[in-house]
Order: sequence, then C-alpha cells, then structure tokens
Amino acid sequence: MTEKELITKAQSGDLVSYSILIQLHHRTVEKFAFQCGVHTHDIPDVTQEVFIKLYRFLHQFNHEKFTTWLYKITLNATRDYYRKESREVAKEQKFTLNSSNHTYTPSAEEQILVFEEDQELHQAILQLAEKYRHPIVLYYFHELTYEQIAEVLNTPLSTVKTRLLRAKEQLKKVLSKNGGVKSGR
Repeated sequence: MTEKELITKAQSGDLVSYSILIQLHHRTVEKFAFQCGVHTHDIPDVTQEVFIKLYRFLHQFNHEKFTTWLYKITLNATRDYYRKESREVAKEQKFTLNSSNHTYTPSAEEQILVFEEDQELHQAILQLAEKYRHPIVLYYFHELTYEQIAEVLNTPLSTVKTRLLRAKEQLKKVLSKNGGVKSGR
C-alpha cells in the first residue's frame, strides 16, 4: 500500500493505516525533534504529541508532501512542549526550595551519539539560534530542498537561503573555536 493510500484510509478513520503511518515516520519525528534540541528524555513525550496532533488534524492534510507537513507539526509540537514545560518548571520552583543532587548517567538515547565528532557537531548545532538551527538540520540531515524548508518554517525562500548561509558560517566559527570536527569522515 502506498503512503497516499495509507493517508486516505487513515483520514477515513482506519486506525490500522494510521498505525502504519506512525511506524513509517516514528524515527523521522524522533530524529528531527532531537536535532531541534529536544532533550533525549523528552523525545518520547514530544513524539507522542506530534502523533496526537497528526491524528487530530489528518483530515486537513491536502496532499502536499506528507513529510513536509509532518516536519511542520513536529516543529510546532517541539515549541509548544517547551513553552508548556517552562510554565510547569516555574510552578515547581515555587513549591520546591532545594533540589536533591544526584549523579548523571547517560541514557540509551544519548549513547546513540557514540562518536566524539557527532557529539561535537550536535552540540555546535544546538548553539545556533533556532532560526539558523532548523534550516541547517532540515537541509543536511533530512535532505529537504530550500522550497520544502521554506514551507515547513513558513518563511520566504530567500530567507531560508540567507539563514542557511549564515548558519554554515556560524557553525564553522563554533567548530573551529571548539577544536572542530576532525576531517576524514
């Protein structure tokens, strides 16, 4: 069954087709959320939010490229999640005076970035402002075209091109300041 057929059936309420769509795009959503700066322990929550929103708004999908639409939903869910979380943290801080100290153990998701170079690159990308980080992640890691990035970010094409250029310049500065990612990959 093609993706278009799955979408059509899911729009008609076929939960099996919707489940297959989730299986097909689950890793893409997780990867993009992580690259947008979502903490590894928050990725399951953000991913769940994305697929809940997808289910709620699937009837509005108008047969543009599905993954482009999914990136938009993921980006918005990421922003919404941290807006909501920052309000929750502020509430918790009002009730809690001291937090207990505990040692940090990397999660299984964090261990995915096993190579030092990947960690350095990821950290360098996270240092970029959001308006530069998102285009560079979509272009290099998700292989979207400039036009698709403009659609996902709801930004003019010329702005996407400018932000990509500036993002590369800033990334180069950050990497050279930190010792850089070693070449030869």
